Amino acid sequence: MSRARPSRLGMLLGALGAAAFLVLARAAPAQEDLLDRVDDQLSFSGWDESVRVRLSGTLDLEGYYVSQPDSGLIFQDGHAFFNPRLSVFLDAQIGRHVYAFVQSRADNGFDPGEPGSRVRLDEYVLRLTPLDNGSLNFQVGKFATVVGNWALRHGSWDNPFITAPLPYENLTGIWDTTGARTVPEVLAWSGLIPKPDQGGGFLDQYRNVPVIWGPSYATGASVFGQVGSVEYAFEVKNTSLSSRPETWAPTETQWQNPTVSGRLGYIPDEMWAFGFSASVGPYLQPEAAPTLPPGVDLDRYLEVVLGQDASFAWHHVQVWAEIYEAQFEIPGVGNAGTQAYYVEAKYKFTPQFFGALRWNQQFFSPLGTGPGAGVPWSRDVSRIDLGPGYRFTAHTQLKVQFSLERQEADIGRWSQVIAVQFTTRF
Repeated sequence: MSRARPSRLGMLLGALGAAAFLVLARAAPAQEDLLDRVDDQLSFSGWDESVRVRLSGTLDLEGYYVSQPDSGLIFQDGHAFFNPRLSVFLDAQIGRHVYAFVQSRADNGFDPGEPGSRVRLDEYVLRLTPLDNGSLNFQVGKFATVVGNWALRHGSWDNPFITAPLPYENLTGIWDTTGARTVPEVLAWSGLIPKPDQGGGFLDQYRNVPVIWGPSYATGASVFGQVGSVEYAFEVKNTSLSSRPETWAPTETQWQNPTVSGRLGYIPDEMWAFGFSASVGPYLQPEAAPTLPPGVDLDRYLEVVLGQDASFAWHHVQVWAEIYEAQFEIPGVGNAGTQAYYVEAKYKFTPQFFGALRWNQQFFSPLGTGPGAGVPWSRDVSRIDLGPGYRFTAHTQLKVQFSLERQEADIGRWSQVIAVQFTTRF
């Protein structure tokens, strides 16, 4: 069995990360003083502290080496690329009961490797907390999903890794722009059989969707809170967990076919937390309507997701785990089931230096009847992620990640991702 070896470029990225570590370690004290002064200038309060506004953000400088161009949500024809990203956050607290939040980003696209540069609003939230104890909150806007526990720590500063866990980025053989009619068509979407030509153009990888697309910043409303040891969160949004970023805004997708999601959590003590999530809603986009059987609406074909999550923290160790069972109802084919999970651990060797390890897998069930049936409808995947991180100051951090992935249909074939990310927080 052969394994992919790091290329010279991959080794160069690692060397650049090590060089950046040495340079930044020496420059850290001066940077700390400068960024502390910037922090002081980006906060405002008035009217006897009843109004507080804070502007903050992160600047991420990322470099990737990808041995194959079709790794997760990395859309890049070449093997190596640079991916800068500026995220700006605006928090506003008005009295004790009203809160607003905005996140704006400038980058080359929501996912690494997309061509061109753009500026957009990823999140905007208005929240009402009618009770002083915070047990009841109402929220409207565009915001991360309440499902699972990864969305709570998906930002570059809090995520021990550079990329997302497998359930949030592994592209399956499902399209959301076309309703499949046969099992072979789905297998072609997954790349398990040769891809048919459609009007001169071959099937496009970007039409495939994962179980959950990253933090899923779809638009809608939610209610959430905590009563004793029990957490609850429910949301109604304009599109499914699997939907792609360009469909999340209300100007792109309305609420004719909403998705309902929720999570119940239990926190028995300071070390442990457990949760159960569920989501149901149509996953096909409006452009898929002409491909459906006559008289059948989009809401006939649902994505149903069930999830379980757990987290543990003790001294220098943190552990997170999530398991998802998902089912897509496919026109003309039937139900396509998949199971995905990951276990992630972070260990602090010193107050500044940490290491992280994550094991991910996803499995696919046999699909339908007739020609092509009886085989998994997409590629089973196993992946290991590992890497160190170092926080030079309260404002600067460097992470390096190495990922090794194997897809079941490619016996003996391994793909790799090497990534370096330097983050400045202000």
